[in-house]
Amino acid sequence: MKTVVGMSGGVDSAVAAALLKEQGHEVVGLFMNNWEDRDGTCPADEDWADARLCADRLGVPVYSVDFSGEYYERVFEEFLAEYRAGRTPNPDVLCNREIKFDAFRKYADRLGAERVATGHYCGIGETDGLPVLLRAKDANKDQTYFLCQVRTEQLRGVVFPLAGLTKPEVRALAERYGLDSVKRKKDSTGICFIGERNFRRFLSEYLPAQPGDITDENGVVVGRHEGLMYYTIGQRRGLGIGGLKGREQARWFVVAKDLPNNRLVVSCGEDDRLYSDRLTAHGMNIIGPPPGPGTLRCTAKTRYRQPDAPCTVTFLGGGRAEVRFDSPMRAITPGQYVVLYSGERCLGGGVID
Repeated sequence: MKTVVGMSGGVDSAVAAALLKEQGHEVVGLFMNNWEDRDGTCPADEDWADARLCADRLGVPVYSVDFSGEYYERVFEEFLAEYRAGRTPNPDVLCNREIKFDAFRKYADRLGAERVATGHYCGIGETDGLPVLLRAKDANKDQTYFLCQVRTEQLRGVVFPLAGLTKPEVRALAERYGLDSVKRKKDSTGICFIGERNFRRFLSEYLPAQPGDITDENGVVVGRHEGLMYYTIGQRRGLGIGGLKGREQARWFVVAKDLPNNRLVVSCGEDDRLYSDRLTAHGMNIIGPPPGPGTLRCTAKTRYRQPDAPCTVTFLGGGRAEVRFDSPMRAITPGQYVVLYSGERCLGGGVID
């Protein structure tokens, strides 16, 4: 089959391309440039060079495609809107739905692709004739959380060559295939378009900071914040509060954002205030066959690096749902995603309200 592989310049996508080439597929690499760099700190040029080196080593063609316009309109503007609303977004989830499995997929189709592939750590199955998303073998690298908004139809004809591999196995394969430029390359972390630059400085270029008061839960001012967009629920570091006379000498943490009054609300000592046993979400996306009527028993996580938690989901219509956890969860954060699982299958997810 003619398979178009998203080659990012990293070891995972390079090994994915190598495996497909070894299996006899006609492989074409596609490098996605999703961000128009303004200050020279974005590593896209280096990544593109690494993608070319790997493609040359494998003997496959690779093309660079500019999706920066689509990214800005369909991902970054939503990212800014969420911060304006006092929430904490996760643009990598939207990037998968809007760019990697939409704009990229459509471009691959124009190249005559019979299948598309990426270096994501997850798997594909089928239930009732529909594709379903499965966890990867490497639980530490599993990326189904970030694919929770990919629509069922977007997964047709998709292959994830790394589904049954661990990260050490991938690096060993990179050594075997002679992919010297990436075999020891560090994994990318954080938001791709920000790179290594200072997050607060970057965000202030697009959203003017509005400093205000930090108050305790009784409204008593205990400090000043630099802008609500820079803080998230449960945050402990970087608050600049300490040694207040007549107050408990314990760690402060963020419990709420009072957007109308531009106040950051904090608490001191025990963090019981951060625990909740339920949430509501919107934009719920179900991958594969939808669940039946009534409630759904499954597990869920509200952050990527978090164990699954048993819960009951009630679908409220209009893409909304209520999730009730068997045990309280810490620091459920509006703007992040709640992702549902049934065993090895990722059912999808929605944005936490």
